Amino acid sequence: MGSIIGIIVVIVMVFGGYLAAGGKLAIILQALPFEFMMIGGAATGAFVIGNDGPTIRHTLKDLGRVFKGASWKREDYQDLLCLLFTLVRIARRDPVAIEAHVEAPEESPVFQAYPRILADRGAVDMICDTIRMSMMNYDDPHQLEDMLEKQLDGRLHHNLHSAHALQVMADGLPALGIVAAVLGVIKTMSAIDQPPEVLGKLIGGALVGTFLGVFLSYGLVGPFASKVKALAEADHKFYELIRDTLVANLHRHSPQICVEVARQNLPKAMRPSFDELETALKSVPEAA
Repeated sequence: MGSIIGIIVVIVMVFGGYLAAGGKLAIILQALPFEFMMIGGAATGAFVIGNDGPTIRHTLKDLGRVFKGASWKREDYQDLLCLLFTLVRIARRDPVAIEAHVEAPEESPVFQAYPRILADRGAVDMICDTIRMSMMNYDDPHQLEDMLEKQLDGRLHHNLHSAHALQVMADGLPALGIVAAVLGVIKTMSAIDQPPEVLGKLIGGALVGTFLGVFLSYGLVGPFASKVKALAEADHKFYELIRDTLVANLHRHSPQICVEVARQNLPKAMRPSFDELETALKSVPEAA
């Protein structure tokens, strides 16, 4: 919702200010379709040239997320803490019993209690693989934390590809606007024998290209790139919470302390309060 409001504000303020200053939209509307065809088409073509298929699909998907917001909500973080608390408690009490949950999470009643988390293959694999490695005596907290950190860095780098691709497009749009403007000037020069009122309209139409390139870059595509990056970094906190909890578990802290350490590292907007988490943990069944 915020992104839609922002787009409306940008358009209204730019064109509203132009009209309030006495400008006329006729010359802009006349030239806009052709200028947009040149600038938008060239930007799209350059985007396809500079990126592979998965990145293009990922970018299109992320553009939709700009309007939907982050994948994980506040309640999802609380659910994840409850899930990890349950798994850590089972592993401490009965290391044999935990095998059934991490080997077949789709059939585990613990995972099934949190369907949104179970649907995220990356989160489930990270939880199960880490617990499985700790069961195989790969339980050095520092080595495991370093391994998880590298895994998370790789995930974040991959998820930031679309933001980088959009930013490259935004950086190139002003130059493509100049290209369109130069073509407009060439068209104007071919009509140099026309009266001033005709030349004025041709020059105005040429300048629409420069305007459109800068407007799209700094008013729309650039902010979209920033929002996609912010969303990727926000969702990354979900996986960092998994790392923090499971590393604390290897330090042999109690299950309550493990989830509290992870809770404290969450951003304030996504962090359940101590009382909220305590109430949620009390509702977790004693046995799976």
